[in-house]
Amino acid sequence: MRRRQPPPPPPVPFSPTAARSHRTGLGLTPEQVAEGMAAHGIRLLPAHVTGWESGGIRPSEEEFIALARVLWCPPVQLMGAPPGTLRDFRLARELGREQAARRIGMPLPAYERAESTGRWTGDEEQSRALAHVLGLGLRTLLAVTHREDDLDRRLRQCVDGRWQGQLKAIGRLLPVAPDILSSALSDLQNEYLVPTHWGSSTPAPADRAPQQPLARRFWELLSRYPTEIPV
Repeated sequence: MRRRQPPPPPPVPFSPTAARSHRTGLGLTPEQVAEGMAAHGIRLLPAHVTGWESGGIRPSEEEFIALARVLWCPPVQLMGAPPGTLRDFRLARELGREQAARRIGMPLPAYERAESTGRWTGDEEQSRALAHVLGLGLRTLLAVTHREDDLDRRLRQCVDGRWQGQLKAIGRLLPVAPDILSSALSDLQNEYLVPTHWGSSTPAPADRAPQQPLARRFWELLSRYPTEIPV
């Protein structure tokens, strides 16, 4: 039985217009860019450079990183849009998959699965390393690992019950020191806990909970504290 081949990786995010603009801004010809690529270990024809700039072909990951170095620009400027996935952020840091996995302290197959599926299975230390290696803030870390819904659910449980019961679970989502996370969750519960009149189950009108979404307020409260990874 023939083994099923894995699907090819999606094209590298790439803006032909940006590549052409950076090249002409430096006064380089496609031939000179090809020569510069060779200095970075990538051998190709000038026709590849013009093909990228016309949108006819896309560079590979290795070619993309080398091109950014030849054109003396941050890789994100050649993407055409802000990074939105783990792969995008990795390329923006000029890292290959193996380099990223090694720096994060994760086996390469596990990291590759995280990129291809969008599902992050790393532990708290690996999540902290991921944020540092890829230059992610806490909110971005949660977004690119697709765990925003999990945080929303646990924040609601903090408000409806005891925040202490959710501390460890939220700590696994966000690499934040327990004492700082405790302070932010306590603040959140105090704001959203609706008090009642003495001897009555009716909420006091002047003391109703804030109306903005829980997650938004949580990030605002957390940003007041000195977190190791920026919010």
